[in-house]
Amino acid sequence: MGRVRRLDPLPAAASRPRLLSALFAVAVLTLTSAASCTADEPSVALASAALAPVTEEIDAPATVTARAAATLTAPADGTLAKLRVEPGQQVKRGQVLAVISSPPARERLRQARAALTAAKRAGGGGGGGDLAGSLRGTDRAAAEAHAAARAAARKISDPELRKALLAQVESARRQYDAAARTAEQAVREVQRGVRNLNSAVGALATAQRLQAQQAYDLAKATVDALTLRAPIAGVVQPGGVSGAGSSGALAGLLDAGGLPAGLDPAALGAPPAGPPPGVDTAVPVGGRVTAGTPVLTVVDTGDLGLLAEVDETDVLLVQTGLTGTVELDAVPGAAYPARVRSIDVLPSTSARGGVSYRVRLALGAGRFGEAEPAPTPRPGMNAVLRLRVREAADAVTVPASAVFSADGRDAVWLVRDGRAGRATVTVGVQGQDLVQIVEGVQPGDRVVVRGTEQIRDGQEVG
Repeated sequence: MGRVRRLDPLPAAASRPRLLSALFAVAVLTLTSAASCTADEPSVALASAALAPVTEEIDAPATVTARAAATLTAPADGTLAKLRVEPGQQVKRGQVLAVISSPPARERLRQARAALTAAKRAGGGGGGGDLAGSLRGTDRAAAEAHAAARAAARKISDPELRKALLAQVESARRQYDAAARTAEQAVREVQRGVRNLNSAVGALATAQRLQAQQAYDLAKATVDALTLRAPIAGVVQPGGVSGAGSSGALAGLLDAGGLPAGLDPAALGAPPAGPPPGVDTAVPVGGRVTAGTPVLTVVDTGDLGLLAEVDETDVLLVQTGLTGTVELDAVPGAAYPARVRSIDVLPSTSARGGVSYRVRLALGAGRFGEAEPAPTPRPGMNAVLRLRVREAADAVTVPASAVFSADGRDAVWLVRDGRAGRATVTVGVQGQDLVQIVEGVQPGDRVVVRGTEQIRDGQEVG
């Protein structure tokens, strides 16, 4: 993760050993340690602090994401009558992709049309008969039409179309409620003898015609939705998203502003659960569907992104605009550039049980080395992000192995006039091999870089 490994020094030896056996043991240990080190590899090594650029990087697991995706589902029970695209075909937004045949939906439309015609021909709401009973019957018919239309709208996967149809149902309900209240008030006034019968009949007839018109409009909207149109531009694939029932699979597919495996779950809304692995989700022409059956998925791969899981210990170093490189499991040896777009505020639980935060990045074209282009990845592919979080030019640096922890502070062994002294330091940018020292060391200072655990304050170091 680009972090410095800090070593704690051993505690100082007792100034006056109590037992001769302890002295003997220490002597044997010292001789053994010295014997294990060859002349080419001394137990203690020194290096000089120097001015150099240093870069701090963090690593994080990541997944390639599509910018957006949408799964089109059947809005009603029926069969797949027409399929006007081929798998892998590029489509435009609004293009007709498929047509569902639903005799029940068309029968409801036929009945609603007949009821509307009858309501328009009728001159009143039942003459001098049971006006209150007629109004109650109209209320029931309106409630049934609204409920059926609302249920049908909720089964439509296109979020924009679903939202529009639900809004249409809600608007119809409010309009009818207003007309029904007017008719109810007129009926009550007739019953009290403060209003003539004709005015009440007229108000009831208005409510009945409105109910019939709404039932027809809502039934027609359901039939119109049987023609599946692309809500976004992209590439078509049959069926829904495999494993859509798993939030982990979904998180690997979408970007923040998008929608299935290779997308961000919030963008999809509530996609239908996918089948088990090995089951084809494609619906053949003539195949039966039920309301909510996935028929086609459109994936926008025009702007691939990356969804990384950054550990809580590193996320505070991440800022928008930072750049890094990406390595894909599927393309060994290739490097892809990436730039941070956003960092989530709320955390997620990582596979290891720790807390991590999702970071969304733009993904650029990859290359092998300096020239040969790398293949374009597919949404859902696994990757490792190496993100440059801090950089310093002309920094005072020491090898990372020189820094250890002592009394809760970072420290190094400074060697002056042949003797080692512990110096507390302030660490800045922490690279893989070099560490920036903001305070406590100057360029040219000699520091211990190997064997720090063997050094004692004031010890002679050759």
